[in-house]
Amino acid sequence: MKAVVKIAGKQYVVGEKESLLVDLLPEGTKELTLDALLVIDGDKTTVGTPSVKGVVVKAKVAEELVKGDKIRVIRYKSKKRVHKETGHRQKYSRIEVTSIK
Repeated sequence: MKAVVKIAGKQYVVGEKESLLVDLLPEGTKELTLDALLVIDGDKTTVGTPSVKGVVVKAKVAEELVKGDKIRVIRYKSKKRVHKETGHRQKYSRIEVTSIK
């Protein structure tokens, strides 16, 4: 069974016992209870308006702060000998889906 959930404005396809990286959640968040927007159970697909009634996805936060890969940004002006290089590392939370009921 798989479900589509919305976390912090982004939609994710999750299954039971899966882990995924989401944008950094507020500090102190341990458990998440999410509504399913869509449920896939074998060949049967149920679409919610806006969520599927009776289906709840429970998840727990496995790691609070996970840093993503570094992204390098280079600004360059041709023929002016001007360039500026900066970097960015996004912060994530790792969550594990415990059940889809």
